[in-house]
Amino acid sequence: MSDKLDKIRKLLDETDRTIIKALAKRQQLVRDVSSFKIDEAKNIRDYEREEQLLDKITDLAREAGLDRYFAEQLFKDIIDHSVRFQTHTLVDHQNVKNNAEYVRVAYQGTEGAYSDQAAMRHFEERYTEVHSVGYDTFRQAAQAVEEGEVDYAILPIENTTAGSINDTYDILGDGRLHIVGEEALRIIHCLLAIDNVPIDKIRRILSHPQAIAQCSNFLAKQHRCKVESYIDTAMSAKKVLEDGDLSQAAIAGAHAAEIYDLAILKRDLANQSENFTRFVVVSTDPVEVDPQIPCKTSLLMVTSHDKGALISCLNVLGEHDIRMTKLESRPKPNEPWKYQFYLDIEGNIAHPDTRVALEELERKASSLKILGSYPAQVGNGDE
Repeated sequence: MSDKLDKIRKLLDETDRTIIKALAKRQQLVRDVSSFKIDEAKNIRDYEREEQLLDKITDLAREAGLDRYFAEQLFKDIIDHSVRFQTHTLVDHQNVKNNAEYVRVAYQGTEGAYSDQAAMRHFEERYTEVHSVGYDTFRQAAQAVEEGEVDYAILPIENTTAGSINDTYDILGDGRLHIVGEEALRIIHCLLAIDNVPIDKIRRILSHPQAIAQCSNFLAKQHRCKVESYIDTAMSAKKVLEDGDLSQAAIAGAHAAEIYDLAILKRDLANQSENFTRFVVVSTDPVEVDPQIPCKTSLLMVTSHDKGALISCLNVLGEHDIRMTKLESRPKPNEPWKYQFYLDIEGNIAHPDTRVALEELERKASSLKILGSYPAQVGNGDE
């Protein structure tokens, strides 16, 4: 029985390798298509062809006795990845700074941190070499960009469980950096220890404050554990390894467990199963985005203290059929009890309609700053 199972598992492993090789071959063909579209000035998306492809896939799945819904969903993800790659290729082609084969990216944390993973996910397919550099704080990562030590920084800005990350908003408010991209990453928190010990033997748990907030329901049940904030999720995993204490654990990702050779005691600790962090990519220079690419534009707005001033400004967007996807208020520096507003809207400042709307909004507001127009992420950001 065991020999038969082993043979079946070997066949599964071989099939998995075949699937990966086929996906790699498909991706190379996508690269060729992307190059052709740039040379011929063709649109990235062909919705009619996508529908034809999905119809063909469901027919093939039916013939093969495979769940048609599963096959369709799988190929929707594959198409999303293709569109994402082609979008980045076109943006890189149109912006001279991005044409190098080597890129340096700053992030907060150490190797294995979620920000490190987000940086690699955003840039790895676009460059021959990605050199990611960890810093102790978000501010230091941003300063590395400002001082020319790196090309970009990737900063978390909001999480579906813990909400907005105020440090990043404050950095953007300084006005020295431009948002040039975004990356949404599914966050799967795990409890890591130096050996596979029972959870009830753990007495101390380390992690970043955001991760602790996102796993509050799990941690509330660990009555005999002391929960301590640490600089970063991956750094907490590294400390658990260095301390060598069986009663100590860290909350971090599976990638950190692999890097630091730690055991995963429990997966999916977050309060919400759909736990995503949205990151923004920042640079000293804005990015130009082809009008055919769906964009977000991020704004920093200050309104007067007149009654209805904020509503009056927001109505401008509605009058121009512009959808707002986020509104966040933050205290205005050095002016107690006064606030500025961060907005994300759907639209590209290169599009005349968006530009006219923002010009009108600027006249209504006390001040308006465009933080960046950048490609909206395609796909859901699953790891």
